[in-house]
Amino acid sequence: MSDSKKMPVATARPGSPLRDLAAQMSEPVGWLRSEIDRLFDDFGSPGRSLFNFAPRGFSPLMPALEMVEDAKAYRLTAELPGLEEKDVEINVADGVLTISGEKKTEEERREEGFLLSERRYGSFKRQIALPADVDPDHIKANFKRGVLTLTLGKDGTAAARKRTIAIEKE
Repeated sequence: MSDSKKMPVATARPGSPLRDLAAQMSEPVGWLRSEIDRLFDDFGSPGRSLFNFAPRGFSPLMPALEMVEDAKAYRLTAELPGLEEKDVEINVADGVLTISGEKKTEEERREEGFLLSERRYGSFKRQIALPADVDPDHIKANFKRGVLTLTLGKDGTAAARKRTIAIEKE
């Protein structure tokens, strides 16, 4: 019998993160296998497709938003590439701004004995809780080159509605 000490060895069960990591590091096709497994896991999930490599919870149809503030207003921009003004709807109710839209694209091309027909459809809806000092009657929208810009005017009396609440001692 050998004098060397025996070290405990962790064995990974199928499907465990340890096994997946070991497979990626030791097998030359480990990455490919993990991607194929991910595709089967995502099959049938809404908003996912075989060629969508975006992180979970992210949809390519969800527009990126940015909000900046100055002394008189907030400016909210939304990137809506490929959409036109008629495809976008903006509503405000109970302090929540809703931006929604739908994209429909159809293309048909005929060349030398073949027909190429492509159709793409998709819709989105983003809801943003507005800051308390936004005046819903002073919201203006501008749409240019796939970028929606909303100017959200501030209500000058909003600061007057603010009050500090004292903590009572028992």
